[in-house]
Amino acid sequence: MNNESISLNPPGSFVCVISFMILAFSIICLPAKDIIDNISPVIKGPRPYKTNLDGLAYLNDGGNRRISKKESSFYPIIIKAADKHDVDPALIKAIIKAESRYNPMATSKKGAVGLMQIMPQTAATLGMEDMYNPVHNINAGVKYLKKLLNQFGGDLELTLAAYNAGSTKVMEYQGVPPYKATRHYVEEVFKYYRHYQGA
Repeated sequence: MNNESISLNPPGSFVCVISFMILAFSIICLPAKDIIDNISPVIKGPRPYKTNLDGLAYLNDGGNRRISKKESSFYPIIIKAADKHDVDPALIKAIIKAESRYNPMATSKKGAVGLMQIMPQTAATLGMEDMYNPVHNINAGVKYLKKLLNQFGGDLELTLAAYNAGSTKVMEYQGVPPYKATRHYVEEVFKYYRHYQGA
């Protein structure tokens, strides 16, 4: 072995330290990103529908914070879908308010997606192409809502209960299922429906 001492080059050491710090940062942060990715998305891919909340006006509506400009930006889509399927636009607005608070990127723990919180299985039967696209989501949601209205003879209470808990459960219980969440949902939609009818 050579008896000459090995001296470290200070600039080289500095580069090694910086490289190590970058590597450590990448290792620590990447799992967090994976966790975040696994929490919310149902469908992978680009999501160009995030709403810019900068400078929007906030209104207080009975203790519920409401973003009027955000809501109104979806109204043309709602009106078009309402006309196409012969459904009251005020009802559609109320359902969207209760389901997603007008957040097109909303994803529930159970996997319901978008403004009208449509389950992926339902989306597939309705031929919905992009679950996060407001036009596709609202049109599919209103089409499904119309189907339920027809199924339950226009009974709005049963229709809303079916939209929330599924038509099978409504038929099984011959009425609104005895689920606290479903009963609260029906009441909430009726409250918003009255609000939008008077708006």
